[in-house]
Amino acid sequence: MSHRPLIGINTDLRVSAKGRTACSVIPSGYYEALLTANALPVMIPPLIRESELMPILEKLDGVVLTGGDDLDPRKMGLSPHPSVKMIPERRELADRLLCKLVQQQKIPTLGIGLGMQELNVVCGGGLFVHLPEDLPRCIPHYDPHGGAHRHTVVMQPKTRLAEIYGPGEIRVNSYHHQGIRKLAPNFRTAAIAPDGLIEAYEGKEPGWWVVGVQWHPENEGHISLDMQLIEAFVAAAAKATAAPVLAKVG
Repeated sequence: MSHRPLIGINTDLRVSAKGRTACSVIPSGYYEALLTANALPVMIPPLIRESELMPILEKLDGVVLTGGDDLDPRKMGLSPHPSVKMIPERRELADRLLCKLVQQQKIPTLGIGLGMQELNVVCGGGLFVHLPEDLPRCIPHYDPHGGAHRHTVVMQPKTRLAEIYGPGEIRVNSYHHQGIRKLAPNFRTAAIAPDGLIEAYEGKEPGWWVVGVQWHPENEGHISLDMQLIEAFVAAAAKATAAPVLAKVG
């Protein structure tokens, strides 16, 4: 690949506390996986003004929406729950704006973990707040003690993910207690867990390469199965560089 696409990665936010200043952070797996796939990572701080975010997006070839804690259930019209660990309000505002703009501008996008949930919500979908209660017969999707957990997912036929991973099932890491209850109308299911939970989706629109996965390919990004997804995303971002210049948002 002669052109190395610029890929934006949204950062997590650590708010100021006693003895600690506020900072933006990002797990190294995201940019290491992109570098391995021959892309150049660019960190996007939590910007909440379109006038500040759009000039950055205009220079990018793709965006990775990263994982993290949880969205505020109240902003989705849902009741609070003791299991929910909310991301800082500024990150949620910034992430929602970023999700809105990548959709409007059809920027190649890979949503991971929280990122895939956020994009689904912003595009009109909904979430389960706490899977063990909302979906009592579901399989375990996380280790309550914080350790590693894995389960299988099944690729849906005739989807982009089936092309990337091949048909059938693969084993993925799993760290989430929330999940997709309602899929946004511009997405289709790409992979499901054995209990029927949507574990991945992709865009229906031919002009927008977008994939959301509940698992974290960047955590083990040098394993060939995980790199297949990262490499497919980077290739799509490089290809989209030849597309027309981004339209102005009114």
